[in-house]
Amino acid sequence: MISFLALATLTLAAKVRLPHMIGDHMILQQLTEARLWGWAQPGRTVRVTTRFFGRDLTQTVKADAKGRWLIGVKTPQAGYRPYSVTFDDGNGAVTIKNVLVGEVWVCAGQSNMEMPVKGFGNCPTESYNDDVAESRDYKAIHYVKIPASMRMTPQEDAPCQWAEIGPKTVGDCSAAGYAFAQMVSKVLDIPVGLILANKGGTRVESWLDRDYLQTKTQEPLDSMAIVKQFGEEYHRPLLWGNGTFAPILNFTVKGILYYQGCSNVGDPAGRYTQRLKDLVEQWRRDFRLGQIPFYFVQIAPYWYGDNKGDWGPKLREQQFNASLQIPNSGLVCTDDLVYDYEREQIHPAQKRQVGRRLALQALNKTYGMKEFWCESPSFKSMTIEADTCYVRLQNLYDAINRYHDIEGFEVAGADKVFHKAKAWHYWKPGNDPRNESIAVTSEEVKQPLYLRYAFRNWGPGNLKNGALLPLFPFRTDKE
Repeated sequence: MISFLALATLTLAAKVRLPHMIGDHMILQQLTEARLWGWAQPGRTVRVTTRFFGRDLTQTVKADAKGRWLIGVKTPQAGYRPYSVTFDDGNGAVTIKNVLVGEVWVCAGQSNMEMPVKGFGNCPTESYNDDVAESRDYKAIHYVKIPASMRMTPQEDAPCQWAEIGPKTVGDCSAAGYAFAQMVSKVLDIPVGLILANKGGTRVESWLDRDYLQTKTQEPLDSMAIVKQFGEEYHRPLLWGNGTFAPILNFTVKGILYYQGCSNVGDPAGRYTQRLKDLVEQWRRDFRLGQIPFYFVQIAPYWYGDNKGDWGPKLREQQFNASLQIPNSGLVCTDDLVYDYEREQIHPAQKRQVGRRLALQALNKTYGMKEFWCESPSFKSMTIEADTCYVRLQNLYDAINRYHDIEGFEVAGADKVFHKAKAWHYWKPGNDPRNESIAVTSEEVKQPLYLRYAFRNWGPGNLKNGALLPLFPFRTDKE
């Protein structure tokens, strides 16, 4: 009885409790009301003290019947000055230190977003040593890794801690996310925070919530049924969103970076497009921050057991279609970011370029720096004369990277059997709509009807625009 009373007394006198995300070295979103939250005794008043504007500012919030509380604190313009924040419910103060104010981005998706600067086993990145050598120049980049875990219900907290970039910590940061943060931090001259909430091998359904899965899909939602249907745990629906993403939804962020899709290759036409669009709507709803930016990565070429198959590019096509339907979004093409020897490597080494292309999207669209060219070229229209297709592209930035030796095009006639084609830059004076186009022909197809570009599991093209960004794979034939 004495021990029980002692324990009860200690519980009643416990200090205010914070989620792990609210801790030393965290970065708060600038120029907003950043949300802070935690737990205290039900009905208890929590005092939150900041010194962002040169003086102590204390705000109060009362814990609800379940002991939860949440408060918004006004943040200043980004800068390198470290701050502290103190929380006190009368049972003892808790102070967190080295808090910076900057831009905060979520790094979501599967293993190509999770892939750290130091790489995976037998999956290296090509910039690891350079990143370690340069890491002291980027100590205003901080990150927090949410442990990948499965839960049947949404979690409010996860064991994690913020880390400041340095030689000993940079290796564990998302390689694509870190390259994004490097470029944004350098260009804007501000701190950048990364929230790594991802899991290798997950499908888009792994992150959708129960209500959506129950009403819009046939995914199993009973725990035993989930395990029975999906032997590979990373393919399981619902659970990863509940365990790995739900704990971050109170945090105030600028936007979301997303790299996922390999595990949805083979999905029926249109299904991935719709579910990704709906996932973005779900996350925006749950962050309660409006239509925050969503920049995502098209999956890279990979053999998928058959180099000549087209189920990989069909998923890339769904991603491209999603980019046209999701407001305030942008898609990064990675068709050129694989080496020939990586055709059977699902984790290509060139992650620095992926992150930089994501940064181009953000710098241009979110931060208004239109001087950065961020768009890959894409198909606009095609005309056919005799045995030649004339292809017009958009987002060229007034240039293509080559006049000759263009690879990746295929043409087909009425039989829809595609043959490798010769392509070259075509231009002539006058008002002809084909003045600036790509001419494509194949000796094996005398009456072409259909055109494809880089539309094989493994068959990257080499055509780029004036920003040296690769042409999105496409096809003109419709099933």
